[in-house]
Amino acid sequence: MNPPRVLIPRQPVPALDAPVLGGGHFNLAVSPAPTFNLLVFYRGLHCPLCAKYLIELERLHDDFVQRGVLPLAISSDNAERAEAMARKINAAKLKFCHDLPLSTARAWGLTISTSRGKTSIGIDEPALFSEPGLFLVKPDGTLYWGSTQTMPFARPHFDEILGAIDFVVKNDYPARGEYLGSV
Repeated sequence: MNPPRVLIPRQPVPALDAPVLGGGHFNLAVSPAPTFNLLVFYRGLHCPLCAKYLIELERLHDDFVQRGVLPLAISSDNAERAEAMARKINAAKLKFCHDLPLSTARAWGLTISTSRGKTSIGIDEPALFSEPGLFLVKPDGTLYWGSTQTMPFARPHFDEILGAIDFVVKNDYPARGEYLGSV
């Protein structure tokens, strides 16, 4: 058994290199954003809640970019399914990475689910896929903030994240949750 790990703020995040729709690769080590990379791991085309969530990220894309934050949607879906999701949400700005190895998802602390067949929208779940996660990664490759989930429900709100980023930058607020000593 290879359980997911917990990422620790102020520590380096795992490597992330995945193909991007339209060509090329996203490599976190060579593509740091000025303020943060916003990595939004989503379940896949089969998830209607993911589509709704990514629609909101697409709507607020420019607000993030104005703050030096580069959003990226990432899944283990193949290119065809990732392209279908991008079309489904009318993505004009949001970049999509696809074919994320599940071993990489697990290294990021994401939990893995097994297929239950067709979803409520009639799309087959992949045999295995990761559950959602959202991470803000500093330009130096360390974790600032992370959230992982075991279910598709009740995700962090992007408008609240924007407000938090404004506060963090204005007040030079440090990443929290970094303590690893005895308790």
